Amino acid sequence: MLNAGLARAQVEFYSLFQVVEPKTSDVLAAIDLHRLRNISYWDALIVHCAKLAGCRELLSEDMQHGQVIDGVRIVNPFL
Repeated sequence: MLNAGLARAQVEFYSLFQVVEPKTSDVLAAIDLHRLRNISYWDALIVHCAKLAGCRELLSEDMQHGQVIDGVRIVNPFL
């Protein structure tokens, strides 16, 4: 069982992160990106949301390392 004080500290820490909540327009943009770049819809949504959050790089072992999608560079952290 996790100590309540530690759990609270973890929630406070995670609350510092910017959270992107996809809207309908983001879902539509991801569908377009999926169709244009021939990547999975879910990868397209992740890339699109990363771009919305201002990320220049996205860590992923599933996408092609070094590929730039919609201005976001894919980096495989295990290479």
